[in-house]
Amino acid sequence: MEFNDIMKHYSNPVVRDTIFEFCSSRWVSLEGSVESGRVFVRYVGGKPLKLDSPNALVNLIVKYRNLNVRTVYASISIYGKLGSAEDVDNPMNIVAATPFWDIDVEGLENWKLAVEIARAILDFLERSGVSKSVYLIWSGEGMHVRLHERSIPPEAYSTYSPIDVAYAIVEYVIEGTRQKIEEVVRNSRGKAKVENLIDVKRVFTAPLSLHRKHDLVAVIVRPQNLDVFDLSWANTMKFKSDDAWRYYSPGEAENLVREALKVLSSRKYRFKVRISPQERARAEGDIDRFNVMALLQAARYYILTGDVEKAKSFGLNRAIFYAYLKYYGRFKAYQQKNERTEFIGGHSENLQAKLSGTRLPVEDGVEVSSRGFFVIGGKEQTPEDFERNVTRKIESLLPFDIVWEAALKYVARFPKNVLVDPQKFYKHVYEPVRDGFIKKVVEELIEPALQGETEKVKRRDINVEPIIKHSSLTKWFKKPSTQEHQQSRQDSEYKQ
Repeated sequence: MEFNDIMKHYSNPVVRDTIFEFCSSRWVSLEGSVESGRVFVRYVGGKPLKLDSPNALVNLIVKYRNLNVRTVYASISIYGKLGSAEDVDNPMNIVAATPFWDIDVEGLENWKLAVEIARAILDFLERSGVSKSVYLIWSGEGMHVRLHERSIPPEAYSTYSPIDVAYAIVEYVIEGTRQKIEEVVRNSRGKAKVENLIDVKRVFTAPLSLHRKHDLVAVIVRPQNLDVFDLSWANTMKFKSDDAWRYYSPGEAENLVREALKVLSSRKYRFKVRISPQERARAEGDIDRFNVMALLQAARYYILTGDVEKAKSFGLNRAIFYAYLKYYGRFKAYQQKNERTEFIGGHSENLQAKLSGTRLPVEDGVEVSSRGFFVIGGKEQTPEDFERNVTRKIESLLPFDIVWEAALKYVARFPKNVLVDPQKFYKHVYEPVRDGFIKKVVEELIEPALQGETEKVKRRDINVEPIIKHSSLTKWFKKPSTQEHQQSRQDSEYKQ
């Protein structure tokens, strides 16, 4: 195509607006060619290339006219910000990623092979409960099946990076359709293939972009129209496309994500960009889930008993308990040589006997030492352990007494029947604030008081001792240095 034809295509309002909207918050790449071969433009002035307006693409094509730019790619990653080169090198800046299955065929005459494989992938996704958040795009020499990133529940990113979640989904579906894919490849004598190309800086063709060498348009195909799709839809003079990429059902891929991560984790697969909850929390200047659990459980016990030393022991004990649940199963906390097992919300006979007549204010099945502190895995959790493993970590962000005050205020909002029941406590007290604790609890409960606002806490049948007021919160806030971060990870004895 000549330059004027390329300009005419990208000046089409439908093309221009679609590419701009799709590329929003994505890192853009333009491909052109010179005598020495293919060239890519990914940075402008040292900054990642992005489209700031619908007309930005046409302006860039004119700017790089000598590079013969004709194809637009977008990152599979969606970024929080794209202001510097460091932003695309920081995995914590990736807020979502689009899973896609790359189907390639040898020769345009074999385009129906791509349709056949795409159908197998769509059928598998539908059996997995995903049907409203999928679309297809003819990439020029094959087809992509893409899953809308917003169909993935945000909770999936609490332990795994968006890139790893996308990789797991794609790999899981390829495994599930392997028999059909191999049949198509075998019958075509190797003229078709499917790949998992998910990677940190991976890009794919933007909707309605021109192919890099074929005069074809990357048209969007709605899944229900796949069986009537024809290569003529990609004709540059009169293309036929859809806007299916805009539609999704929030959280629709929840079960798919869960199964995909389970399968890859069981194989001890080394994820590409795995980010622990601790790393994510510290990078965001927040308290990680383990310490939120320990803090709230300690506040729970203290509010019910007024015993701060045992509250610290209980808080650390319960945090370790739930960490075991995460790694060893939803109902199994730990197992010692005598096969004793502790369960949420109930006592086993052996553990109950260990209580030696001690009456606890909570319904958790928990072992108590002769000194009255709590035990898990044969080890007693002491107030000193709490100070070392919880207090010091929180102190790297805010003074502990400020956070403790906010935790007490927050927990005191709930009635006694919620506090004594471990399952209700987990669901109604811990879960809503396990991520973003500083913003949701500390800032919400402390800042209004600092501004002179009156806050009334519903105590109901829960007694809380008066809490000392602090003169400031924001002046205390700090983020750990790189050295502090590394040291914190090294001396951490317990991890969720």
